[in-house]
Amino acid sequence: MADQTAAAGGEGIPADRIVFLGHATILIEVGGVRLLTDPLLRARVAHLRRHTAPVDLSVSARPDAALISHLHHDHLDLASLRLLGSDMPLLVPVGAGAWLRRRGFETVTEMRVGEVARVGAVAITAMEARHDGRRYPGGPRAEALGYLVGGRQEVYFAGDTELFEGMCSGPLRLDVALLPVAGWGRKLGPGHMDPLDAARAVRLLKPRVAIPMHWGTLLPIGTRSRHRARLADPPQLFARHVGQLAPEVEVRVLAPGQATTLFPPDRL
Repeated sequence: MADQTAAAGGEGIPADRIVFLGHATILIEVGGVRLLTDPLLRARVAHLRRHTAPVDLSVSARPDAALISHLHHDHLDLASLRLLGSDMPLLVPVGAGAWLRRRGFETVTEMRVGEVARVGAVAITAMEARHDGRRYPGGPRAEALGYLVGGRQEVYFAGDTELFEGMCSGPLRLDVALLPVAGWGRKLGPGHMDPLDAARAVRLLKPRVAIPMHWGTLLPIGTRSRHRARLADPPQLFARHVGQLAPEVEVRVLAPGQATTLFPPDRL
């Protein structure tokens, strides 16, 4: 695991960093606050199997909160949430709260687009996402969200979404954009971005750094030999497109399990 021990400015506060744990599961550490997005910590969910090394549970342990973008099984995995503990604070879209409380989760905050929650010194704003976020089969209906994490740095986690005007329209300066670039199926379908659409989102958002996610982790059981390229190609295509459409933006491609340190305070 890279960049685990860097310190920020000698002040005793851990360096801000991003750890890509696979698919849409990302540890965001900003200002000493640890946030885990869409925790999927198991080797298998439904018909999907993980095709990378297992999640290092010591890295994902004890976050200050988990951010849930929508209710699909590969983004809201009950077994993974239980690994974090029933008292783990969860930020979720409106429509998911009562369903999660009935399943034993004690600290659930529902959010609508534009609402802000605070976790320590960090403000978390629910952002619009365009994706069908309902729980299949027969589960609750809830909108999909992205999240803007604002502390000494602004980090945008897009969740699952298609490209649209007005995406993450709030901050004047965006330090990091975490953007989905692929999926797990043979076709993406509506409500997703492929590498080119994600690069167009970078051109729209103008972050300092763009990090691709939602790639390289899950495939349906029995399909790896036929679709191996889907595990490796999307982030490279994304980086190539960003180089053409927004060359001023730095792309950092992290393999599942890798970390990157963000800007030290004196560069902000």
